[in-house]
Amino acid sequence: SISSTVASTGRGEYCLSKAGVSMATKLWAARMGEFGVPVYEIRPGIIQTDMTSTVKEKYDKLIAGGLLVQPRWGLPEDIGKAAAALVRGDLAYSTGQIIMVDGGYSVERL
Repeated sequence: SISSTVASTGRGEYCLSKAGVSMATKLWAARMGEFGVPVYEIRPGIIQTDMTSTVKEKYDKLIAGGLLVQPRWGLPEDIGKAAAALVRGDLAYSTGQIIMVDGGYSVERL
C-alpha cells in the first residue's frame, strides 16, 4: 500500500504494518534470489473497496482536484492484473521490486 511511505496520522498502525511488508519484500528477495524465487511488493494506491467506502466522498474530491495522474479510483481488477503479470513471470529479472498500482499518485509533479 502507498501507506508504507505516505503518513496517515489517523491510521498509524496500518502505515507501520505496510512499511514492515515493504522491508519483508526486500529481505525475502535477498534470501530467496539464489533459489530463483522472485519476491515483489504490489503497492496499491486509492482502490475502490469496502475499506475505502467510508471515505469515498473525500477521495472523489481529491481525485477530481488532480491528486492522481490518472483521474479515477483504482479497482481491484487493477491489482489483479499486476499480480497476474508477476505470476506469469513477466518481470522475471526484477525481484525485490515495488510494483506501483496507484494511478500515478507517486509521480512527483510540480
